[in-house]
Amino acid sequence: MHDGTDRPPVIGPPLALSARRRGPGRGQWIAALAGAAILAPAAIMAPDRLGEGLVHGLWLLFLVAGLWRVVAVAISGRSATAPSLENPLPPYAVIAALRHEATMIPQIVARLSRLDYPADRLRGFLVMETDDEETIAAARACPRPDWLSVLVAPPGRPMTKPRALNIALSRVTEGLVTVYDAEDEPDPGQLREAAARFAAGHPRLACLQAPLRIRPPAEPARRRPFLDRQFAAEYATLFEVILPALTRLGLPFPLGGTSNHFRVDVLRQVGGWDPWNVTEDADLGYRLWRSGWRLGVMSAPTWETPPGGIDAWLPQRTRWLKGFMQTWLVHMRRPQGLGWRGLLSLHLTLGLALTAAALHAAALALLLGLTLGALASGLAPATPPLAVLVLVAGASSSWFSAWFGSRRAGVPYDWRDMIAAPLYWSMLSLAFAHALWRLIRQPFAWDKTPHTPDEPDDHHRTGRLAA
Repeated sequence: MHDGTDRPPVIGPPLALSARRRGPGRGQWIAALAGAAILAPAAIMAPDRLGEGLVHGLWLLFLVAGLWRVVAVAISGRSATAPSLENPLPPYAVIAALRHEATMIPQIVARLSRLDYPADRLRGFLVMETDDEETIAAARACPRPDWLSVLVAPPGRPMTKPRALNIALSRVTEGLVTVYDAEDEPDPGQLREAAARFAAGHPRLACLQAPLRIRPPAEPARRRPFLDRQFAAEYATLFEVILPALTRLGLPFPLGGTSNHFRVDVLRQVGGWDPWNVTEDADLGYRLWRSGWRLGVMSAPTWETPPGGIDAWLPQRTRWLKGFMQTWLVHMRRPQGLGWRGLLSLHLTLGLALTAAALHAAALALLLGLTLGALASGLAPATPPLAVLVLVAGASSSWFSAWFGSRRAGVPYDWRDMIAAPLYWSMLSLAFAHALWRLIRQPFAWDKTPHTPDEPDDHHRTGRLAA
């Protein structure tokens, strides 16, 4: 057991690809100045035409986003059945970074103990900060398998999950490694599937992402709250549709914050996780791609609980969007390193997510305002028919991809969720505004999502769904 007295070697990406470097890079300044030089004369000489062009550009962006979702549904398919892999299995390290999670310790230990992998090939770390005495005490008091140890991180900054992961990574030298969060319930066969896929996969395969699914409620007949259902459908769209589609196209993608499986040698080679990026997972997927490595997906899922009410949802979504901004800015410092395929993926994922979050509320308010105003005055709606068609097509593609992903993930999604979805999308604009402000004022602040132990249930294993 580690007592936190020795200091591990420093792991982290080069400064040029780290969120710690403040401000835009030289290339970003040049692009911004060039754009200003082009737009300024147009704004002075023909402001109406410029505004019209910007509006049409936004409609085109919505149309592209909708078409991409349709294409993603069409080409995404379930992961091929993994080949079996018998002994000798590679060594496997399991890392869970925990902070203020004393009540979660018995649950995460029990779930990690159910992983189907030879104990003599396993190493596990529950990583905590030195000031988190309650969680450290709970972890040390909880009965654990011999392969799972408590690792107290040496004092240092920033106190973030990726820094804790890097400290554990410095103690792993070979084989494979995966990351789980406090609330996770991984499929017991997940490690075996990942090991088999690595053994049979492309020699440049460096990471596999397991699908994250939201656990149905303990009572199948109970309808979950609005935010929980929308969050579950959003997860299903990402992990059951978008990431498999990107994999089939041979493109990189932003990793989820948990249940990603890596080759240890490659992960150490690229510097591990960026401790200053609040979505270190999204960043790492593109850093692996820059170094010539591939990403893939697998079929054995990890079940999670949704964040809960808006008091937990908003800080979590703010952190995610702030991290997407960080990651986009970091990789646009040296866009040539991504190549055209990497850039395409960066814009299809992080770029579209940020743009949609910024515009959802404004687009909906504009459409409703123009329509209601026209109806109240007895006039025909002033909104151009093409604009309405684009918005409807974009919304329909979002509904379709959410429905398709939800069916695949086994989570409920019906017409009531579709009607409520625009409200959820508009709430993303609130999170975007908050994230932008936090990026300026507190770029490295980490908004931690609180967790509570789950109710004992097996509904997600039996496939029973909530109404």
